[in-house]
Amino acid sequence: MSGTSLRTLSEAKDALESERLETNESLRDLSSKLKFLDLDQTRSEEPEISFPETQPSSELGEKIDQMPQDERGQERREEKRSSDLSERREAEKPEKSLVSTSEDILFRKDNRANVYPLTMTWSFGWNSSLPVYYIRDENQRVLLYVCAHTAVIYDVFKNTQHHLQGHANVISCLCVSEDRRWIATADKGPDCLIIIWDSFTGIPVHTIFDSCPEGHGIEAIAITRDAKYLATISDAEIQEVCIWRWTLAVETPACTLNLLKEYGVQNYLTFNPANNKELVSNSKTQAIYYLWCEEGDLLAHSAPRLTEKTFNKLVGKFSQSVFHLNLTQILSATMEGKLVVWDIHRPTSSASASAGFPQIKPCKLVHLQKEGLTVLTTVDRYIVTGDIRGNIKFYDRTLSIVNWYSNFKLSSIRTLSFSKTPAAPPTEKSNYPPDCTLKGDLFIVRNLIIGTSDATVYHLTADGTKLEKLFVEPKDAICAISCHPYQPLIAIGSFCGMIKVWDYEEKKYLFSRVFEKGLGVQSLTYNPEGALLGAGFTEGTVYILDAMSLENQIPEPFKYSRTSVTHISFSHDSQYMATADVYFTVAVYMVVVRNGHRVWEYLARLRSHRKSIRSLLFGVHLDSNEPRLLSLGRDRLLIEYNLLKSCRDNLEILDIHRTDQGNYPTCMVWYPPLTKELFLLICNSGYKVKLFNSTTKMCRKTLLGPVFGSPIEQIQILPVKSTLELQKRYMVFINRDKVGLQILPVDGNPHKTAAIICHPSGVAGMALSYDGCWAFTAGGQDRSVVQWEINLRALDAAVSLGGEDLTPFYGLVAGGREGKFYRELEDYFYYSQLRSQGIDTMETRKVSEHICLSELPFVMRAIGFYPSEEKIEDMFNEVRFSEYVDTGKLIDKINLPDFFKVYLNHRPPFGNTMRGIQESFDILGFTNSKGKKAIRREDFLNLLLTKGEHMTEEEMSDCFATLFGLNPEGWKSEPVASSVKGSEICLEEELPDEITAEIFTMDILGLTVSQDFRQDPMGSEVVKNV
Repeated sequence: MSGTSLRTLSEAKDALESERLETNESLRDLSSKLKFLDLDQTRSEEPEISFPETQPSSELGEKIDQMPQDERGQERREEKRSSDLSERREAEKPEKSLVSTSEDILFRKDNRANVYPLTMTWSFGWNSSLPVYYIRDENQRVLLYVCAHTAVIYDVFKNTQHHLQGHANVISCLCVSEDRRWIATADKGPDCLIIIWDSFTGIPVHTIFDSCPEGHGIEAIAITRDAKYLATISDAEIQEVCIWRWTLAVETPACTLNLLKEYGVQNYLTFNPANNKELVSNSKTQAIYYLWCEEGDLLAHSAPRLTEKTFNKLVGKFSQSVFHLNLTQILSATMEGKLVVWDIHRPTSSASASAGFPQIKPCKLVHLQKEGLTVLTTVDRYIVTGDIRGNIKFYDRTLSIVNWYSNFKLSSIRTLSFSKTPAAPPTEKSNYPPDCTLKGDLFIVRNLIIGTSDATVYHLTADGTKLEKLFVEPKDAICAISCHPYQPLIAIGSFCGMIKVWDYEEKKYLFSRVFEKGLGVQSLTYNPEGALLGAGFTEGTVYILDAMSLENQIPEPFKYSRTSVTHISFSHDSQYMATADVYFTVAVYMVVVRNGHRVWEYLARLRSHRKSIRSLLFGVHLDSNEPRLLSLGRDRLLIEYNLLKSCRDNLEILDIHRTDQGNYPTCMVWYPPLTKELFLLICNSGYKVKLFNSTTKMCRKTLLGPVFGSPIEQIQILPVKSTLELQKRYMVFINRDKVGLQILPVDGNPHKTAAIICHPSGVAGMALSYDGCWAFTAGGQDRSVVQWEINLRALDAAVSLGGEDLTPFYGLVAGGREGKFYRELEDYFYYSQLRSQGIDTMETRKVSEHICLSELPFVMRAIGFYPSEEKIEDMFNEVRFSEYVDTGKLIDKINLPDFFKVYLNHRPPFGNTMRGIQESFDILGFTNSKGKKAIRREDFLNLLLTKGEHMTEEEMSDCFATLFGLNPEGWKSEPVASSVKGSEICLEEELPDEITAEIFTMDILGLTVSQDFRQDPMGSEVVKNV
């Protein structure tokens, strides 16, 4: 992204230069400080970055003579080269770069077509642990805040959002320049990024990769007042402070400093507003002052230890630190309501870097108040604090109080952001309050944005002291969302007990309800008529609410669960409601008539599963309109309940089926009627999608599902707008951190699916709009819900470009259609024809495009896929009954294209991995003298004979004879061949006393293991055939 932006920036070089030459002469020196530096130090072919002129601040105390000589030399060369380039480009007349504009065009309507299957359009909620910034004022009111891995620029008056998307991990910190144009965001996690954005256009102008090679991410970030330098503190165990000359488009920091562990986790960082070379940071226990010696790119620091003996008083834990307005001191706020004042002892200009290191010394402890201070900042001539009681106080340079706001009854202050525009001078119409000094002067201060710990954001207009609540969002995790069945409404539930209902088309908050303390919303579901909203809570309570008012529809909530209610489902006729909880229990409620009124009553409950319940689903019986209820558990059981025969306190089970052998199921849904047969679609942890006959529960098809880093966790079928769309259906899914779209029918074609990261810290829930235009995802701990626009044509186009017939599938094997693997597959397939007719037969060969179905498992094993007997039976059923519904006939043969698809859909998506074998040994084995998990030889043989799909002694002897090379090569080429030495093998001599995963894989099975596995046994290294 940054490369594209840099090229865009270079196109506007001469335009910016002409603007700079027109600047008033008196401002030229300061303005030149605010240009981006040239790229002489980088490769000549690298594009240049130009920094648009900004309004200089009167408080910018850095003078031009303080600049290092090399920077001034760069600027002179920049002027000369810009002049030459402008003459050369005059004839070209390039299109003006978006980034170089001094005009704010961020919220102009973009008429470009949407080319992505899923596009973020709105974010509900915000990360109240991070600051909210006031980046536009006057006739606009534009805020910047973070929602999961996205920075959101929100125009309050227009009710529009612009999303800064680029991070793959949750954003951990952000900062803005003094002129509010440049935004820097950073994240924590693997492949962490630092991105600098232009807030006028929303374009990322520079991206810093590999800022933390260990993958820990960034804990704190700060930008200088003129936006020329960026400073970061990593989140590693040994924190690293880095200063970046980001305007040079370099990928390495100008200087670094590793901090001692005893300094604590430094989580707050800021520059001296008047000197780019000074910074201060703090942890809860330690404040650190830094001085950047740019000549040698050294970062000197001073971190005096502060104890209770320093002032003979309790100091408290630090929250934030800033430079005093007098620039000779540093202030650190504490959670005991005190300010620690540090004197800065700077080295003299004549002293060398080694002789004159900077120091700070604690000189005073000022007890401002009893309440803990959570925010400390400066604005104009004031030092401003915010505390845990919601008070905001203003002090002068001598720390004498000037004014305060304490009557708003706010919760703990998390962030204060002042307007970039200075307060207007008082007029006759002004209504500024007097300050609390003896003079009683008018208290004139800039407007500000206030963010509080309860996730509320306010705007305070200083003229008239008008406090306006901008929005209130959930302050705890959001796991419950549900869309209305025929209106553009979405209900959002949080662990803080709040349920909010939004109009997602108008992006308008409608109404909400906050439940009593201790009631956290875990699950929400509208009934099919849209009149009721079922709500399950974290402590086991179930409410039935009116959908339009959120008032109770039952006299008392149901309390039949002892723990969190994870699922709620209504039957198609709204006569039944079922819930599932964390204790593997299903409860059923039903509507009865009492005194002429329809009321909800508890029917029965049953602990029907041994592990967590993954899905709870109502359906309709094929031969009647009666509802049917099914539950699916991680214990691999699909259970159907008999509602008609159930009575008070007795929930009857109709049947139980096991869905998987090794993997566990993750979710299920009714498959749309694309065929004559009615199916249940079940996803499992092995990235497979299985279709089960809804009546017999027979597995009719196994298919490769979407593979995007983690298995599917929830699925929903996309609603259709008209009956014309019934023959082409789509499925929306979520996995651990992504939301995706899949074209039905599922057939293993990788081009039929697309996904995008939606919540890096984990997706907790999903909902679809009634018209199929929007998808919604809940982020759980990131306290946000994201709205996604669905573009089906974009996904259809991707499928068309992927090719037809088997073309998309060839890419799933090494080498593709012309590769070695596929050639071997063809050889094995045709060899199987010879084998079934007899290798040594003298009869005329029957040439065919098919092989007998009974040959299928042998060919599968020959090409390196070793299915269990249950999987083989599933393959047989899949082929046998493929045409049964249409023709009534069973199929007993298969051709090569169909065999290829069956192989791709049934094989493990990542091949045979050592991790699975190691995990089995971890469960079945013991720790031997070498510290490895092993199985004793006797136990190993006993397991093969008695557990799972156990062998007979003859089968086991034949297998070991072949593995140890005791049978002649090809002894079992003919189906009627028998083992020569299988019965004579002595396993006690051939097998070691203790068998580890490595011995089993390499010595017994004869497979190769990569060298990496020997170093990291739990690594997911592929096991390959010799």
